[in-house]
Amino acid sequence: MKAIIYSRVSTDKDEQMTSLERQEGELKKLALQFQFEVVNCYREKASGFSLDREELLNILDLARDGEFQCLLVQDDTRLGRGKAKMAILHQLIKYNIKVYTLSNNGEYTLTEADEMVLDIVSTVEEYQRKLHNMKIKRGMRKAVKEGYKPQKNLKNQTGGGRDKKEVPISEIVRLKNMKLTFHDIALTLRGLGFDVSKATVHRRYKEHVENTDN
Repeated sequence: MKAIIYSRVSTDKDEQMTSLERQEGELKKLALQFQFEVVNCYREKASGFSLDREELLNILDLARDGEFQCLLVQDDTRLGRGKAKMAILHQLIKYNIKVYTLSNNGEYTLTEADEMVLDIVSTVEEYQRKLHNMKIKRGMRKAVKEGYKPQKNLKNQTGGGRDKKEVPISEIVRLKNMKLTFHDIALTLRGLGFDVSKATVHRRYKEHVENTDN
């Protein structure tokens, strides 16, 4: 399996820097023990309670893209502490990443309490996704009921698909004239493949109105 090594300390003190080197060296031995291919090593100086960690976010991006299958850390506290640790573990599990630790001398095993928390988080996330999809469908139905015909009105359509970054201002104006809220307009456009938020819709509409007045 392809593996990534992640070492973390919380301060810039000299002994902490030595700890980074020691962690990485010991984790390389662990990788050798399990015959993992180490594709990269990341070192970080940051609090375990923070999620705003550049190297950790890079690792999560690689995990999402399937660039590796195993993450090696000294122990679970190197991933994070408190709620931050649970959030990180949740993402790693979603991406099918195995965590190996020196403290376990092998694959990390969740405690019963951690499993309960992650089960609850997964359940809530699933229902949030269902609710989000229902809102998109609701926005679509409302737009069509008001006379919106996407097959006639959408622009930027090509044989290879549309550019999702494009915001169809003409359709925003059209839907707004149909008395849809910015929230429903955003949901409708997302259902049609345009990656836009309520704030973006509101901002583009405001810019359109200002340009029209000028």
